[in-house]
Amino acid sequence: MTSSVGLDRVLEPAGVLPQAAWRLDPDPQIKDDEIRVRVERLNLDAASFRQLAEKHAGDGSAVRAEVVEIIETRGKMHNPVTGSGGMLIGVVEEVGPRSPLPVKKGDRVATLVSLTLTPLRITDGLARWDGLSEQVPAEGTAILFGRSIVGVLPDDLPPSLALAVYDVCGAPALTDRIVRQYESPTVAVLGGAGKSGSLALAAARLAGARTVGIVRNEDEAATLREAGVADVVAIADARNPLEVAAAVGEPATITVVCVDVPGCEHGAILATAPGGTVVFFSMATSFPAAALGAEGLAADVTMLIGNGYVPGHAAFAVDLLRRVPAVRALFEARIAGH
Repeated sequence: MTSSVGLDRVLEPAGVLPQAAWRLDPDPQIKDDEIRVRVERLNLDAASFRQLAEKHAGDGSAVRAEVVEIIETRGKMHNPVTGSGGMLIGVVEEVGPRSPLPVKKGDRVATLVSLTLTPLRITDGLARWDGLSEQVPAEGTAILFGRSIVGVLPDDLPPSLALAVYDVCGAPALTDRIVRQYESPTVAVLGGAGKSGSLALAAARLAGARTVGIVRNEDEAATLREAGVADVVAIADARNPLEVAAAVGEPATITVVCVDVPGCEHGAILATAPGGTVVFFSMATSFPAAALGAEGLAADVTMLIGNGYVPGHAAFAVDLLRRVPAVRALFEARIAGH
């Protein structure tokens, strides 16, 4: 059990699981139920990358140096400010004889678990990365445990596109599940023009919901209108509760928060109808602020933490990308333009 959940990899503090650990052991020598992956590319989560970019005023070299330092210090990519990490793609190098994961040596895979719990060793100093994008060309090794999640990359998608989709694949799958619990719901998505937001809107639309996409400016509004996944597109500062509520209009049955900045909790709650559901998919969310804000507003809403895992979530997200070409175009443009 200790190996299957990665407890043997925890260096400090003792007794916690890898995600909560300060430091992990990234030794490439695997145990019987582990897998070693040769790393090709990291994908930093949006909240973490934004925090680093803002801290260093867009200086890519400084961002790169800090990411290298975090990985070397902690044995994993675990931003100490945001508490978040990302994911990676690579090629399976070795599979332990007791590993239950459905992969074999030579498979190109995406790790569908956070880098905050993945033992990671970088050997190239991230020399090929300019520090200006979430996707990070890299060389090194990563370790997956028996209780990890991994997906073989689809043949019909470029690795960079597959990585971008897998990074947020929990959002559309959970959105679909929740939409199907209501009859003719309205779904509002804060950050609707982003990766997770656009997929959540596409999932909600295909599940029969009326959709409202909230974005921060006219450029994003034009992008989302072109994607055609929102019945209504409105501009609002997601950190301003009254602006958000006004932009959504009639309160939504389900509100999904996909904005990678802090302070969006109260607007989402205010924009949600009594008996509705708020799903927080942003790692910038303050869960105390959400809980206490809902209490202070006397809001009878169910609040969910999007934990990034729903059975079949990776295949579901890739299928959405295939079925909605405009969303695929949005992803491709984001990757091309960083």
